[in-house]
Amino acid sequence: MAEIEIYTKSYCPYCLRAKALLRSKGVEYKEYSIDGDSELREKMITRSQGGSTVPQSFIDNKHIGGCEDLVALDKKGALDPLL
Repeated sequence: MAEIEIYTKSYCPYCLRAKALLRSKGVEYKEYSIDGDSELREKMITRSQGGSTVPQSFIDNKHIGGCEDLVALDKKGALDPLL
């Protein structure tokens, strides 16, 4: 099973949507809340090569992107094989 990580902020509608999509796939993921954690936010930006918005998701340490990127992958049938 793939290792899925997602950086989020509380009350972020895009984060909620991305997490709901992952849950609908029946996969577990590790969530990193960057609320008020500037060190963790900087780590997210570095890992995502400049992505400063949330969510930022990674599958097996490969940067996937934000919510719209996850949804687009799913719509073209490319998300399930990664999971």
